[in-house]
Amino acid sequence: MDYKEVLKFYPNFPIHGVNFVDIIPFLQDKDIFRSLVDDIGAACGSPNIVAPEARGFLFTAPLLYSGMAENVIPVRKKGKLPFAEGDLIAVDIVKEYGKDQVFYRLSDLAACKREGDIIPITFFDDILATGGTARGIVESLNSQKVTIDGKEYKVKVTDFVFLVEIDDLPGRSIIEDLAPVKALIHVTEG
Repeated sequence: MDYKEVLKFYPNFPIHGVNFVDIIPFLQDKDIFRSLVDDIGAACGSPNIVAPEARGFLFTAPLLYSGMAENVIPVRKKGKLPFAEGDLIAVDIVKEYGKDQVFYRLSDLAACKREGDIIPITFFDDILATGGTARGIVESLNSQKVTIDGKEYKVKVTDFVFLVEIDDLPGRSIIEDLAPVKALIHVTEG
């Protein structure tokens, strides 16, 4: 299936000069959505998937039901993720239209499936544009060590998976030194 035909584009949204890629049409057809989720699951190299809000959740949560993933680690904006003292990690990111801050919990990493002394994670997001969100989150994750039952585990992002990559923006070159990058759909800004 040519998923590119499902996408919609909105020029100058949310600010002038940005050509917004709308992935919501995938939620309007259950057969297309099912096929897309299966393809996302097949692309993920780890049973643990980190997914920034909110569109990342839409496409990774079904992988839990299908058995293609064992854990989804949410990354959320300020005030959206409840936490215990010392559990919340803040990440400063640079998006294509400004700076932001997102958060994840160490306790969510501790719930992940482990391989040896590593917690392997796939990073999934809907769009790869400038790479700032992905780079910020993955650098933070890769710096984490989580202690479980007295044993320390290093967090390692093993791959990036994106629903859409905007090929004429620098996203891939910004993150490809961190882990292999896969995208299901390729588009250009123009």
